[in-house]
Amino acid sequence: MKLLRAILSGDPPRGRVLTMVLLAILLGLALAPWLFPGTASLNVAAKISYFVVLAASYDLLLGYTGIVSFAHTMFFGIGGYGAGLALFNLGPSWSSILVGTAAALVLAVALALIIGLFSLRVRALFFAMITLAVASAFSILASQLSAITGGEDGRTFRLPEALRPGFHLDAGPVALNGRIIAYYLVFLASLILFLAMLRVVNSPFGRVLQAIRENEFRAEALGYRTVVYRSIANCLAAAAATLAGVLSAIWLRYTGPAVTLSFDVMLDVLLMVVIGGMGTLYGAVIGATIFVLAETYLQSLMAIISHATAGLPLVPLVFHPDRWLLWLGVLFVLSVYFFPFGIVGRLARR
Repeated sequence: MKLLRAILSGDPPRGRVLTMVLLAILLGLALAPWLFPGTASLNVAAKISYFVVLAASYDLLLGYTGIVSFAHTMFFGIGGYGAGLALFNLGPSWSSILVGTAAALVLAVALALIIGLFSLRVRALFFAMITLAVASAFSILASQLSAITGGEDGRTFRLPEALRPGFHLDAGPVALNGRIIAYYLVFLASLILFLAMLRVVNSPFGRVLQAIRENEFRAEALGYRTVVYRSIANCLAAAAATLAGVLSAIWLRYTGPAVTLSFDVMLDVLLMVVIGGMGTLYGAVIGATIFVLAETYLQSLMAIISHATAGLPLVPLVFHPDRWLLWLGVLFVLSVYFFPFGIVGRLARR
């Protein structure tokens, strides 16, 4: 028990129901290749894994520091392009991944530091607008530099041999292929990054961030240089988002503006944080899981309902699969209405 509390940085889930839900998600992701065989299910599990990191890194800004940023997916894209372009230009090797990841981290942290030092002194609304402008400019730049980035089509690349679907490894009674190895690379890296962010928010540095969120003027009066702390938080969140982008590129074997730099991704991450619960990294786990599952399976579920109610008036039209986005929006509005503090906030209170 002490070891578990140490791994969770002294911040275990509060409440039996919340603990069981998080444990079910962890076991489901850890055993996904065996519990849910098939390419589609494995894609969903991998997407949940790296989106947990992306949502948790955004919650580090929004929930713990009170910073509203619309440039978070820019760092996600930097990670994806860094690893992807390195693999595309330098060849499918582990050194290419390391070089691309290191270059992406340096660029992302430098941009986050510049944005933080020059923008965090202004009001929150102006900072949000500045980050939106920077993210839009970066997205346009990535689309127009087609000779380097592939433009709107992006870049497809090969991975090291051990991560390719054709690779096979017999580990005793268990046979692994390259796709399963790639999945566990994504899953374990996501788990380590999540635990690292959990350590950050439960450190003295994290307590100062929460103090700044609650009352910036009081924190300043106590001697804390709020701009410095918020800038460091911005850099840490950018680094985590960049690594999530690297994991996304490794899993998809593709990088492009539509999957990393799109403003739709930014809205998705914001919804994950709000639905799961701001100010708690466990909310990012639940929010990312619910959102990805709903985005993937809601249309199929509505098709089943529409087919089963074919003899009833209006019901098949209401649940027509083409209206899945409408119902997705309704579900999220209801979740925000009934869980104003997020799902984790409600479960913790119970």
